[in-house]
Amino acid sequence: MLYIGVDLGTSAVKLLLMDESGKVLNIVSKEYPISFPKPGWSEQNPCDWWEQTVAGLIELTKDFDRSAVAGISFGGQMHGLVVLDENDNVIRPAILWNDGRTQKETDYLNNVIGKEKLSELTGNIAFAGFTAPKILWLKANEPENFARIKKLMLPKDYIAYRMTGVFSTDYSDASGMLLLDVKNKCWSKEMLDICDVREEWLPGLYESSEKTGTLKADVACELGFPKDCIVAAGAGDNAAAAIGTGTVGAGKCNLSLGTSGTLFITSDEFRVDSHNALHSFDHADGGCMLSAASCNNWWMKDILHSDDFVNEQKPLEEDGRLGENHVYFLPYLMGERSPHNDPSARAAFIGMSMDTDRADMLQAVFEGVAYGLRDSLEVAKSLGVAPKSTTICGGGAKSVLWRKIVANVMNMQVDTVEVEEGPAYGGAILAAVANGCFENVEAAAAAIVRKKDTTMPSPQLVEKYEKGYAKFKQFYPALKGKY
Repeated sequence: MLYIGVDLGTSAVKLLLMDESGKVLNIVSKEYPISFPKPGWSEQNPCDWWEQTVAGLIELTKDFDRSAVAGISFGGQMHGLVVLDENDNVIRPAILWNDGRTQKETDYLNNVIGKEKLSELTGNIAFAGFTAPKILWLKANEPENFARIKKLMLPKDYIAYRMTGVFSTDYSDASGMLLLDVKNKCWSKEMLDICDVREEWLPGLYESSEKTGTLKADVACELGFPKDCIVAAGAGDNAAAAIGTGTVGAGKCNLSLGTSGTLFITSDEFRVDSHNALHSFDHADGGCMLSAASCNNWWMKDILHSDDFVNEQKPLEEDGRLGENHVYFLPYLMGERSPHNDPSARAAFIGMSMDTDRADMLQAVFEGVAYGLRDSLEVAKSLGVAPKSTTICGGGAKSVLWRKIVANVMNMQVDTVEVEEGPAYGGAILAAVANGCFENVEAAAAAIVRKKDTTMPSPQLVEKYEKGYAKFKQFYPALKGKY
């Protein structure tokens, strides 16, 4: 039997084909556009997601026995607002996770409704990227579109709905909407009232590895897959990545260096930090920075106009460079979420002098992202959670140098795994579990996820980066009033 994981990302959908032993047979990626209608806005057309997913599935399986495809599941970009009308037509472009237009609505939720109340109801406070502030923005700014809403869903769940006709989501993704009572795993009726959302607009709630349905007849025919091919609920991208890296079971950690950066710590207990600097999502706590590997992509492509990522890093590999940089970078290209919750924050280079060169600035980008992740780790430590090791995934994790910087800034052992396609691999694993191939997610991860490389921190570099981080922490407060 064959299983497919669909990673619905911000720039592309990545599709992975896996057999029941966990062997990856094929990977296909299909890009789609993203639009920025105004500064700080970020939107996509959900129909583009569907068209590229279908095209990708056909390409992914063209050299394989499609009748053997037994299950499909997902990892997906979180928090995006997708709204459908009574005919299941998309009402407007999806407002994405990294969209910063909702400052007014976020302030209303945090300051008028109150952070303490929000935390009591949902386990989280309002962040500009979360779904609930987007709903309030839509109501205030596009009332004619708000009035047409009959279904309200998250990005990956739009794809699942098109596949099955079943209106569903999973607990991990729903946790980031600010509408879910995370502790009790149900929609918060009080939050629905606050946001003027009817419960019938919202999908049914499922565990990530739970079957939600099978392919609709027309979809199965178009893809050439069996009609009884199951579809499992899936997970938010970072939860799916955690599964794909074996980060399951309490007390484990995964770092994602994708478009955004995430510190993801698994937990059996529901807990909330006193300042809500971290997110409390189902089965996990963690912090998310809005720009991680995207900072490197911006620096390389938009500023240097280069795609030679490997050669640009070579000067940084010289002995004695790490921990000695006099240039710092604040990685807030799209504002920041954890721990600052400030959509107005902006990136900055600090400490440049006449002898600063492009290598210094690239190094500052790598180190600034690592320091940003360290911010979330410090909050986790304040809760008594101090992991000594972590897996790492995402495009940035392919850089040996960046992994070394992360290991020493975080003072943690950093492990890579054989299959580096975290969310897509996690989605395929969820599909296999849903079809009964494994007893549960833990058993599946234990059976098929294997470590590849380990990067250990160096005491000398850890000491240097402790001093660097102490300086880094001072820059955001100093600049906050200037944005």
